[in-house]
Amino acid sequence: MGYIQQARENHVKKKVEEALRSKMKQKALQECKDLASKYAECSYGRTISVVWQCRQQAKELNECLHQFTNDDVLEEMKRDYMLQQDGKVSAKG
Repeated sequence: MGYIQQARENHVKKKVEEALRSKMKQKALQECKDLASKYAECSYGRTISVVWQCRQQAKELNECLHQFTNDDVLEEMKRDYMLQQDGKVSAKG
């Protein structure tokens, strides 16, 4: 495999990973939307005091988001993507 082809494939992989990260974040926000709303309600009209007034809501939101946005989740999404790609190649082949 030539250097240019390998560079293109790595670039595609980076683009795919960026897309998967974006999808992961969207899913996390969807799954945690109730907690995000609670945090938004708490922070409404506040400036600096949001740090201590909304600490519990922020903690709950972050814990929820972390369930859906961590390295394990990303690796699982990558595996699923690769399996889908392998399936497409097999179907064409």
